[in-house]
Amino acid sequence: MRIILVGPTHPLRGGVAQHTTEFAHRLTAAGHEVAVVSWSEEYPEWLRPGSSLRIADDRPEIPAHPRTRYPLTWRRPDGWWRTGRELRRAGAEVVAFAHVNTFQAPAYLTLLSALRRGAGPRPRLLAVCHNVLPHERTRYDVPLARALLRRVDGVLVHSEAQAGLARSLTRAPVVVASLPPHLPAAGGPGTGAREPRRRLLFFGMVRPYKGVDVLLRALAQVPDVALTVAGEFWGGVEPYRRLVEELGLAGRVTLRPGYVPAEEIPHLFADADALVLPYRSGTATQNVYLAFAHGVPVIATRVGSMPGQVRDGVDGILCEPGDVAALVAALRRFYEPGVAEKLRAGVRPPDTAGAWARYVQAFETLAHPAGLPRRLSRPEPETAR
Repeated sequence: MRIILVGPTHPLRGGVAQHTTEFAHRLTAAGHEVAVVSWSEEYPEWLRPGSSLRIADDRPEIPAHPRTRYPLTWRRPDGWWRTGRELRRAGAEVVAFAHVNTFQAPAYLTLLSALRRGAGPRPRLLAVCHNVLPHERTRYDVPLARALLRRVDGVLVHSEAQAGLARSLTRAPVVVASLPPHLPAAGGPGTGAREPRRRLLFFGMVRPYKGVDVLLRALAQVPDVALTVAGEFWGGVEPYRRLVEELGLAGRVTLRPGYVPAEEIPHLFADADALVLPYRSGTATQNVYLAFAHGVPVIATRVGSMPGQVRDGVDGILCEPGDVAALVAALRRFYEPGVAEKLRAGVRPPDTAGAWARYVQAFETLAHPAGLPRRLSRPEPETAR
């Protein structure tokens, strides 16, 4: 099929940009003709407080897809219709939109309107939903998401919970496919068995729903354990610095604000006994896969995709979200004699090739409901890790 993916990619930062790029490579390797239409400017600065929007240099975290262009910008709504008409004339059989939050909904609705007009058969229009609704919602999010999802021919989501939410907003077919690994090229597995260093790691953008404050309050009740919090701080780092001081954790907590380049990630994980993901809520996360790729177990809450990714007592520990006492119990359990070593030994690298094969197949089913010719094999793209 001739497929156009619309969504963020390099030099924009973050997991969705990585996913769009890797997805384009995987679809190309599966035999499709793929192009990526992306944003030169995806958001205004105020929409992502305390975080930067672009990679500072020209080194992509995942090699860029060769057929990528950047006609979209939030600053120029007048260009949205023109881009939609160009996509209509391109003759693609499928146009798929990466839906992350409703800030892009007006642009996507304009593109969809343009794609629905014109002579000849129109492409099949799909939404690939990383979040059906934003984590921090406003009164506009539900009507905008509903308007978007009711104008597409199919929706791909990454969990059953998100599927239920999508089905409440649209009558279009909804397909569930687990979010596959799309990890930075740099890095590698850990060094295997070793004594615990009594240091934990939180990695990723720090936002209220991710529960770093819960983790700090829990850590105050677990002595002799240190923590590194590495990532961009939504709204700034100062509230967390104040909380560290209030809890008497200044000697045990290292706050490392700022985007973490791919080449620095292995050092962070090498120093950690476990990655802690104390999310209050969630949809799907790459950070479990990232930890496992570096040989590190995970302590996580039972939200989003994490209960399906972490095997409690095998390669990590699961606990209830938003509960300081539950997280305290999980941290204490992790540092019981022999437990950290056992969980580290249970970590297995993520099945990247298999996960992407299943994801591409789910997308093909949604894009071509009548079915596609069976392939005997799927070549691995050069970007596969």
